[in-house]
Amino acid sequence: MATRAQTREQDAPMVSASAKYVRISARKARVVADQIRGKSYEEAEALLSFSPRGASVPMLKLLRSAGANAENNDDLDPEDMRVARVSVDEGPTMRRFRPRAKGRATRIDKRSCHINISLTPIPDED
Repeated sequence: MATRAQTREQDAPMVSASAKYVRISARKARVVADQIRGKSYEEAEALLSFSPRGASVPMLKLLRSAGANAENNDDLDPEDMRVARVSVDEGPTMRRFRPRAKGRATRIDKRSCHINISLTPIPDED
């Protein structure tokens, strides 16, 4: 049986945004996703703005997109929201070949990923 707090959280509106075919490997993007999961919108935005990792750029753009979706579609203030879910899934891999010694070739995998971010309002302390 769900507690009252869990029921309130399930009823809270979820606002999401997704980016597909982002040209970074899912493994590298998951490191950044783990850093912002559960954080408030402002804290996640600050963390991504100053992160040296390459995956933080598309992740920041996606976070701001989710905030804009909350503001324009659901009349919610993104400053009062937190990152509820971040998922990074593997996308298609482009395969390229590089010439090597003695007439051989080696495969270069150019990986991509699909990123989804969901925001939810921070519950009020009653």
